[in-house]
Parts: sequence; structure tokens; C-alpha cells
Amino acid sequence: MSETTATAPAGGTADDTGGTATLDRRPGTGPAAAGVRAVKGVRPGSPSAPPVSFIWTRRIVLTLLTLFAATPLLVMVSSSLKPLQDVSDRFRWIPSELTLSPYVDIWSTVPLADYFLNSLIVAGAATGCSVVIATFAAYAVSRYRFRGKRLFTVTILSTQMFPGILFLLPLFLIFVNLGNATGIALYGSRGALIITYLTFTLPFSIWMLIGYFDSIPRDLDEAALTDGCGPLGALLRVVVPAAVPGIVAVAVYSFMTAWGEVLFASVMTNETTRTLAIGLQGYATQTQVYWNQVMAASLVASVPIVAGFLLLQRYLVTGLTAGAVK
Repeated sequence: MSETTATAPAGGTADDTGGTATLDRRPGTGPAAAGVRAVKGVRPGSPSAPPVSFIWTRRIVLTLLTLFAATPLLVMVSSSLKPLQDVSDRFRWIPSELTLSPYVDIWSTVPLADYFLNSLIVAGAATGCSVVIATFAAYAVSRYRFRGKRLFTVTILSTQMFPGILFLLPLFLIFVNLGNATGIALYGSRGALIITYLTFTLPFSIWMLIGYFDSIPRDLDEAALTDGCGPLGALLRVVVPAAVPGIVAVAVYSFMTAWGEVLFASVMTNETTRTLAIGLQGYATQTQVYWNQVMAASLVASVPIVAGFLLLQRYLVTGLTAGAVK
């Protein structure tokens, strides 16, 4: 008989007797593991790795962008911790004297608490109305066929082409004439400001939720209808829980828009309904500008936005991505 020898495959070992071949069962070895390593990672010296110049250029650009974005925040923090005389003189990064008095004085120099409350009421109401109306409208457009559906979607999207200042005078005249005809004082009220914010947050919210609802399978609606739910029950019990990221993105967008808006708030409000963005002007008088209190109040006003964004960041990114793709 002729002597036969077996050759071990890649990742295995051959028996010394030459009769059989055994595979190496150690984890991370073998042809499959080698293929996985080749696909998952690229060695720094391999031809497919990015050049070193690209890596350092990216680092330098990101560092410069970070400094560009962080410098105004550092100026605000530094100025809010200085006495007024230090802020009025030549700017210095390090205060000569650290003080927290600007954060205490901002509440007495102007009625900042009232402005803060007005902003919370207006922004919260505008956000709630925008989310509720946009949810029902987007669900109807996404799930049902009706005459004028395409015209409706094109119309709500085309409203974003026009700048907001074009709507200022028409809305002002509408509120004044409605007040004269009905006796309801809309001009200068929080309700008028809420309606004003809905005119340019609601179209974008509807358009974004339409794209998100289109990404949700219709089988979920059909399963809910089969189980005995009506169209409203299918929306509230099945579709809305699946569309939480998109709804959160709409809520964050509406709240941020209403919270920091200045143009309409400066025209549609009075002394009692003035919002926080307009109330910051009260720190500038005819003879003096309290720059340290302005910076402190600006930081306080940005706390709700920053906190909400950090808490809802993952929902916001998911919702915006899905709404943009569809």
C-alpha cells in the first residue's frame, strides 16, 4: 500500500502520523475568523487606510471649529462672573474679581421671572398644539387617499420658502380686526403669540411627521384594526408609540423656535406678556448697559434648551434622520 499524508487546511494542524488532520478550534483562528478580521478592521499601514495628512487635517479642522463654537460661550461665562466695572473696561479673559451678584441681580433689575413664565407658557402651548395637530394631519396624509392630497403636501412645504417677516403685517392686521369685531383682545396676548408661532412651526412639523409615518409599516395598522381597534385607536395605541422619535423631534423643533423667537414677540406682546427673548432688552437703559447681567440672564435663558436637547438628543437624531430620508 502507498503511504498517504493529509495536509491540514488553513487554521488547522496535521497529525504527526500523517493519517488525519484536525482543525484548530481555538477562538479567533481559522479561515472564517481571518476573513472577519480582514473585513472589520484595516491595519494602519495597509493601502486602504487614510493618509496621515488627512488624519491630522481633520484633527486641526475639528479643533478650530470647536474653538470657534466655544469662544462665545467662554466670553459669556467670564463676563457673567465679573463686576460691572470690569465688563465696561477692556475685556480680560480672567476676571479680576469673581462674583455671583449678576446672577442674583438679574431677577430684580427686570421682572425676569415673569418673562420666564411667559416664555414657558407660550413655548409649551405652541409645542403641544403643534405636536397634536401635526400628528393627526400627518397620519391622515400618510395612511389615506383623498382629493387634493398632493396639493396639500406641496402647499405646507411651500410655506417654508417665505421669510417670516412677510407674515408680520398680515397677522397684525388680522388680530387687530378680530379684536375690534369680536371684542376679544388678541393683540398683545399670549394666545395671539401662540397662534403666530403655529403658522410657521406647524407646516414643517406636518411635513416631517408624514415622512416618519411613511416609514412605519402599514401592517401594524391592519393588525390593530383586526384586533378590534378603530382608526383612532390604531393611531394612539400602535402608531404613536412607534413614532416617538419623530414626535420628539417635532416637539424639540417647535419649542426651540418659540423659545428664542424675537421678531413676532417684539410686536405681538406688551409689558405683561413680554417673553424672555424680548425681556433681555431691559438690561440696557439710556445711561447704562448691564453687560454682566445680560450675559448671566442669557445663560439662564439657555438652560431649558440645553437640558432638553441633551435629554432628547437620541430621539431627535433618529426622528430627523427618518423624516429626511422619506
